[in-house]
Amino acid sequence: MCNKAIIAMSGGVDSSVAAALMLERGFQCVGVTLKLFRGESRCCSLADVNDARNVAFNLGIDHYVLNFTEEFDKQVVRHFVETYEQGATPNPCIECNRHIKFNLLLLRTRQLDFDLLVTGHYARVTQDGSSGRFLLQKALDEKKDQSYVLYCLTQQQLERARFPLGELSKNEVRKIAEEKKFVNAAKSESQDICFVPDGDYGKFIESYTGKTYPPGDILDIEGKTIGRHKGIIRYTIGQRRGLGVAANTPVYVAAKSTADNTVTLGPDSALFSKSLTAKDINLIACADLKKPMRVMVKTRYLQAAQSAVAEQIGEDSLHIEFDSPQRAITPGQAAVMYDGDIVVGGGTITE
Repeated sequence: MCNKAIIAMSGGVDSSVAAALMLERGFQCVGVTLKLFRGESRCCSLADVNDARNVAFNLGIDHYVLNFTEEFDKQVVRHFVETYEQGATPNPCIECNRHIKFNLLLLRTRQLDFDLLVTGHYARVTQDGSSGRFLLQKALDEKKDQSYVLYCLTQQQLERARFPLGELSKNEVRKIAEEKKFVNAAKSESQDICFVPDGDYGKFIESYTGKTYPPGDILDIEGKTIGRHKGIIRYTIGQRRGLGVAANTPVYVAAKSTADNTVTLGPDSALFSKSLTAKDINLIACADLKKPMRVMVKTRYLQAAQSAVAEQIGEDSLHIEFDSPQRAITPGQAAVMYDGDIVVGGGTITE
């Protein structure tokens, strides 16, 4: 019987309540906080560790800190930097889930002879009675649903993962924390990338690499030079602010080229496209797509899912054709497919 659980405790209210719920369900629990980043960060700070330890003491469970800074730097931060250098826009939360929380931490869970890894994500795991496959489903509170950043989980990882908050709203989670007098019951949520707390990605990348990224031409949609950019790593598809170009009508970043170090601006209409290709795919609801499948697709975390047809065009690639043009489909982001509230799978957008 699976009755021993490691709780990934970030110091926030969600993972704290997840720990409390697992205890109430009769599980033997241990809290673990991950030290992930050496510099200033919105997560795994000393204050976060102290909050997690305080909650663990409140609940009467042991609490440990694991140092994964080297692995986080290699698998998440370096990937973030290299993806920007290649002209794409990464989602480091997905890479952290893929490589750190549900790989290294889950491996450590097994090594410590614990059965389950529990996190404070808003999502649900069920098992299909006919196929036996483990399914990832949206949280009941769709405003908080985090299934998008969990699409990369494998069958082996889903079997060991538990998300106790999947059937709760954020207000219900806060209420539980208040009733239990958790020190972090009213703690605010971080909206930015944890290791870039000021949101200045360009400055972070230059500091991390020790390199400067040369300025280049800003082009209009016809290819005419209309200005100079401050380094291609400082721009992403759909960006409007900070372009430094005077225009009579709103313009947005419509394309980037690392080959000739240019940024192309265009009107909002230039941002729309009907299809995408994705690689590094992970399928959850099935082993492969044997034929084109009608799905709902999200190309950004906060985007509403859009109707499309997905076709597997290779062992590790997908083609997705939308019913209507979609705005600012961005290489480096994830395309995640849904069938109702079930995550079919997804991949990294390449074009």
